[in-house]
Amino acid sequence: MGMNSIPKHRTGIEGFDLISDGGLPRGRTSLVVGTAGSAKTVFAVQFLACGISEFDEPGVFVTFEETPQDIRRNVEGFNWDIASWEKGNRWAFVDASPEVHQEPTIESGSYDLGALHARVEHAVTRIGAKRIAIDSIGGLFMQLENASLVRSELFRLMGRLKQLGVTGIITGERVEEYGPISRYGVEEFVSDNVIVFRNVLDDELRRRTVEILKFRGTNHQKGQWPFTVVSGRGIVILPLSAMQLHQRSSEIRVTTGDPILDEMTGGGFFRDSIILVSGPTGTGKTLISTEFLAGGVRKGERCLLFAFEESREQLNRNARGWGVDFSDFESRGLLKIVCTYPEAATLEDHLISMKGVLEEYRPDRVVVDSVSALERGFSSKAFREFVIGLSAFIKHREIPALFTATTNELLGGSSITEAQISSTTDSIILLRYVETLGQMRRGLAVLKMRGSMHDKEIREFTIDGSGMHLGRAFQSVHGILSGNFTHVEAGANNVTALFDAEDNGGPYSGEDSDEHGRG
Repeated sequence: MGMNSIPKHRTGIEGFDLISDGGLPRGRTSLVVGTAGSAKTVFAVQFLACGISEFDEPGVFVTFEETPQDIRRNVEGFNWDIASWEKGNRWAFVDASPEVHQEPTIESGSYDLGALHARVEHAVTRIGAKRIAIDSIGGLFMQLENASLVRSELFRLMGRLKQLGVTGIITGERVEEYGPISRYGVEEFVSDNVIVFRNVLDDELRRRTVEILKFRGTNHQKGQWPFTVVSGRGIVILPLSAMQLHQRSSEIRVTTGDPILDEMTGGGFFRDSIILVSGPTGTGKTLISTEFLAGGVRKGERCLLFAFEESREQLNRNARGWGVDFSDFESRGLLKIVCTYPEAATLEDHLISMKGVLEEYRPDRVVVDSVSALERGFSSKAFREFVIGLSAFIKHREIPALFTATTNELLGGSSITEAQISSTTDSIILLRYVETLGQMRRGLAVLKMRGSMHDKEIREFTIDGSGMHLGRAFQSVHGILSGNFTHVEAGANNVTALFDAEDNGGPYSGEDSDEHGRG
């Protein structure tokens, strides 16, 4: 039997059908395991809800723990109207939850679950169910302590469900995130398919992931995939690493907002570019992003600013100091500002929220100031996945986006943020402080312009009440990008002084001196 011979049943759960290569194996029951709070029950309910709302497939929910009343109440925030589906014979409960005053079950003789099997089969046939969810096997173990009995009865139930042609899931609990697959050690043997939900504590924040551990006889994506639970939508899986590079490429240029920077970049940024502006604090990253937005407004373009470090009032004040009126832009409907604390949500929630704003506002250019702020408190893997997901979403819509990142070193160096996302960006603008003759001056270099020629010089620039002013290239300083300055005296000894610096182990010797621009 080939690995693609088993048909899949689309779940409708956002992102899951991609990582599962089409959904759950049709006509089989999959085990979904996870620790407390990992969203197993939400997944079970959503599997049935999506079947009804998107595919007109009725479903049966078998509950061993919570009562139907509790389940209806718990999912009200997701806009799943179970009560109306029940009235329309599209949803049916099989309530096997223990009653409040129920006496403990006493097992004796050849006790079996025949009555439960009959109730499940009746519910499936009565509404013509195509899907079934059983929540959870742990509740069954609590009622019947004989593990071998539970296992044999579950095998009987799975076999009958397969005969009925329904696709199902059964949830089970785990004790540890990376320990044994199941609590009782038999659950994984009742199903051909195992899906693991995790809710890991990552730097004082919980991060949920899902992993398809096995799909017997069929393909699926490998690895753990981040997900979050969104009000009104349910589980949203972010299959960032499974995204394919299908973005179009544009030859259209857009202005940087500064005519000299336009020249340095070969005519401006490409319309589908992701631009990284990196430098230490105070070098002018926010100013460049402000001029980028102002350049778009002058062209009548709709602009969007995601701010993670400053409030709206601070942004307005800063922009006015450079002769730019954000309030006027907003009143004309050409600018939208979204200010959020990075710590207010997980990176997955930030990504979903930002994608929602982008879809609703439909901007012509975007600024994220700064991505360094979003990196704080999250793992490198989570941050990189966030950047990949946001960049792919923006590039697919051919929107130029400018990200700012802060370096830790005042003079030169690189930031962790820059190292994490530089390969995903199309253009990189580096800002540096340059110490000369007891003064701190500023320098700008276009380090990277994918698909275009660009200026290789490191140019000095100044900032005043009208914005940024780019001047000539530095002529007497080498090693600006690294912060290891070598001052070269003007005159006939320039070349000798430069080669002396290289011979003495200067920061850019040999081929590297050409790579990092002219001094």
